[in-house]
Amino acid sequence: MRVLMVCLGNICRSPMAEAVLAHLHPDWTVDSAGTGAWHVGERPDRRTLAELKRHGIATTHRGRQVSPADFTRFDLILAMDAQNLRDLQAIRPADATARLELLDPDGVPDPYYDGPEAFAAIYTQIDQRCRMLA
Repeated sequence: MRVLMVCLGNICRSPMAEAVLAHLHPDWTVDSAGTGAWHVGERPDRRTLAELKRHGIATTHRGRQVSPADFTRFDLILAMDAQNLRDLQAIRPADATARLELLDPDGVPDPYYDGPEAFAAIYTQIDQRCRMLA
């Protein structure tokens, strides 16, 4: 299975989801990207890294933006919220083969402007949803 996790800037939610899913399914190809380019080349947010470390999960991810090739490179593209999904639908090429879905039907809230407790909460939500993927 090849899965791409997508959020807005690719430093909080999607790299966390990428690391969690890759940890749960080491035989899968898992990556993450953002719909925007603000953080291309950057490491994930320090609070994302701290929450992953708390759970014994490491990541070497660097931020990147979604590319047209992602829509054929991956089997499944999971958006973190409804706006991310709409943005992906808007840029989806005609030859796309990947399924587009939300990781969680309720959406994964963006913790960027909140404290560590918000990152802990989304970790729990992301972990639960990733465990449901098979």
